[in-house]
Amino acid sequence: MQLLWALVHHLQKRSKRMNAELGVTGPQRLVLRVVGLMPGASAGTLAQILHVHPSTLTGVLQRLTAQGLLRRVSDKADRRRAVLHLTDRGQRVNRADRGTVESAVAAALQVVGRRDALATERALTSIADHLDDVEEVARRPTRDRRSVRRRPAPRAEMTLH
Repeated sequence: MQLLWALVHHLQKRSKRMNAELGVTGPQRLVLRVVGLMPGASAGTLAQILHVHPSTLTGVLQRLTAQGLLRRVSDKADRRRAVLHLTDRGQRVNRADRGTVESAVAAALQVVGRRDALATERALTSIADHLDDVEEVARRPTRDRRSVRRRPAPRAEMTLH
């Protein structure tokens, strides 16, 4: 648990530094990275990929739009649906590769090697699944507390530089 709390602390610390240096926080940067990989994604798709409730994402999207990094446009197939694209400025921030959370993670994973990185991915996935299961089970009526299987979110493969 100490390592998980330390990881959360360091993610928050790096996020604050990124905000000072790049003008975006870690979560905002992650949104830009995913939209950069999946231009035209909807907010709902983005929320599913990031494993957050859409309402959690609303504020992040509003700030990125206000900063001129992201633009929302009507989907050509369904005008009621908005899709997301990076602006030119958003693309520049998305290309930044120094001092970011993902650059630190990439450097750390190079140190441990592929086998350990895969084991770490399995362990973190298991932790996330078990934490998610606890939340799911806690929301169910007591008579229906069976084990929960998590539906996988669409994956946006990110290249870490």
